[in-house]
Amino acid sequence: MMNRVLFFIVVLFISPLVWSVETIKIGMSTALTGSAAELGLNMQRGIECYFDTVNKQGGIAGRMLELVVFDDGYEPERAALNMRQLIDQEQVLAVMGNVGTPTAIVTAPIAQEKKTLLFGAFSGGGILRPSPANRYIINYRPSYAEEAAEMVEGLLQAGIKPLEIALFTQRDGFGDAGYQAAIKAFHQLGFKDTDRLAHGRYTRNTLNVENAVAEILDRPTTPKAVIMAGGYGASAKFIALLQRELPDLIFLNLSFVGDYQLKQALGDIENVIVMQSVPPLESNMPIVKDYLSNLQLFDDSLEPNSVSLEGFTIAKIFHQGLLNIKGDITKESIIDGLELLHGIDIGLGVDIFVDEEEHQAINHIWMTHFKAGKITPFTWPMLQTKTITK
Repeated sequence: MMNRVLFFIVVLFISPLVWSVETIKIGMSTALTGSAAELGLNMQRGIECYFDTVNKQGGIAGRMLELVVFDDGYEPERAALNMRQLIDQEQVLAVMGNVGTPTAIVTAPIAQEKKTLLFGAFSGGGILRPSPANRYIINYRPSYAEEAAEMVEGLLQAGIKPLEIALFTQRDGFGDAGYQAAIKAFHQLGFKDTDRLAHGRYTRNTLNVENAVAEILDRPTTPKAVIMAGGYGASAKFIALLQRELPDLIFLNLSFVGDYQLKQALGDIENVIVMQSVPPLESNMPIVKDYLSNLQLFDDSLEPNSVSLEGFTIAKIFHQGLLNIKGDITKESIIDGLELLHGIDIGLGVDIFVDEEEHQAINHIWMTHFKAGKITPFTWPMLQTKTITK
């Protein structure tokens, strides 16, 4: 009898302490199934890896970081439903790491409507980069416009003529964003006759790229390079089919493709360049070392890659913003905390900068390419000296 009494006394004393530990709940709507699943899963893993590291160190003033993840299959309708459920029912304080431009087209307006931050989406789409900046949308990565300008300018400086550059895009908001970004870059560099560029398209969440391949091959000018805005599965099939006919063709991909995911799908095919929003894994940047060591502790079965590194990176930036909050952690104070990140280096080798007017943390672009069965850093002189075509 005495033991039972002591048991209940202990439970009554301890349980309020346990139950009073409130988490900082963050939402995420992403592709956990479908054609972009590897991107969504790896973004989730990167964020959770960093959150796990913070939580093991005591969280934020004793409050644990919690990530609530819903699968949208890379489909806008599901993403919209998820966004509303995360905000209205799960009562998250912010949403972060969503994957894709087609989904951002519907989730960004909901973030503004609900006055809930959408942070660090895995997309360079213009919908996430209005001018002036939207208080409830803060980005980490460069825009697709910046990535496309890097590709077009690099190719032209290497001596490739405009009509020797073809385009391959997904038939949706992402593909449109990539196409328009490339066209704008051509115009800014003095080439206006962009209607003559070969342009192959395919449908999202399919591998139906044969018509796009035919469109490229049927043009009178044989291309030397293709600028690509596609998912990793469709892009891999497109590259494999087209390289059979044009073995020296160079394929340049917007960062959304995910270099690790594309490499896994392609095998040993070379002549492939990928724009990057994080440093290559071979670099000696402090954030890469931090990521690799913490990923090993989090789950040693996970393969490091640039997408989960980006998830880790945006989670670290988010954490830095939380540390700037002096009072209660609320939807609005989170944004205020992030807007105090004025030019700090979190280990990237470049400063991140966010304030009320600037809602894109970095503009720097890294590049990788596939060489000798590996993903290695790329610079434009390698193309000019034909290093990647040997």
